Amino acid sequence: MHHRNKGRILGRERNQRKALIKGLLASLVLHGRIMTTEAKAKETKNFIDQLVNKAKKAKQVDGVGQLAMVRMVRQRLPKDAADKMLSEEFVSRFSGRESGYTRVIKVEARKGDGARRAIIEFVS
Repeated sequence: MHHRNKGRILGRERNQRKALIKGLLASLVLHGRIMTTEAKAKETKNFIDQLVNKAKKAKQVDGVGQLAMVRMVRQRLPKDAADKMLSEEFVSRFSGRESGYTRVIKVEARKGDGARRAIIEFVS
């Protein structure tokens, strides 16, 4: 049965998968656009939308709730990427949106092994 098993395995163990997602999230925040396989891009989209929502709420809430959200964002991203995400300019880009902060654009398959690739980028 496949009950309560959400997310993609991506051909890796749990810890390796968490590290991969953390690296993809950091690259996306720092560069704004990355090219990867389609499965990795779709999985990254789920996580980055949650993080942007938390960063937006961290700017709106005061006190203990704000501190908890900042800690959660910093836990899931490296220091430089987390600082950029929690900055005013990054959060203000998405102040008018409730969700849908990223888009996945499918591109041609990789030449070597035929893996389906995609570009994931932030919506302006």
